[in-house]
Order: sequence, then C-alpha cells, then structure tokens
Amino acid sequence: MRYTVVLEQEDDGGFSASVPALPGCHSQGDTRGEAMANVREAIELYVETLRDAGEPIPTEAGKEFVEIEAG
Repeated sequence: MRYTVVLEQEDDGGFSASVPALPGCHSQGDTRGEAMANVREAIELYVETLRDAGEPIPTEAGKEFVEIEAG
C-alpha cells in the first residue's frame, strides 16, 4: 500500500509527519529521516489495528499530482 505523507519542518528544527488518508495518523522526529521512519511505523500500526478490528483499510485511489516550476 502507498500513502501520501505530509512532512513539515517545525520551528524548533524537528519534523512532523501526517498521513491525510489515515485520520489521526501522525508522528515526528528530530530529522527528516527519523520522522519518515516513525510515520512508517505509525502507518503500519494504524493499518494493523484496523485489520484486527475488521475495519476497511483506507486507500488513496484517484490521487493526482501536479508539478510546476517556481521562479
């Protein structure tokens, strides 16, 4: 499964990460890499919890991305 992660740098220098398709699925880390590793674990636990409860697993079907050049 693939999920979009929104990664934001915090004022204190750390990073926060959230997963829009999984409400309440957030994590953080001191570095970008740490935040991504932590949110990956959070996603795995989130999906496992849904699976154990017999709930449907959210997907991101139909998501599109647009790239532009800024400048």
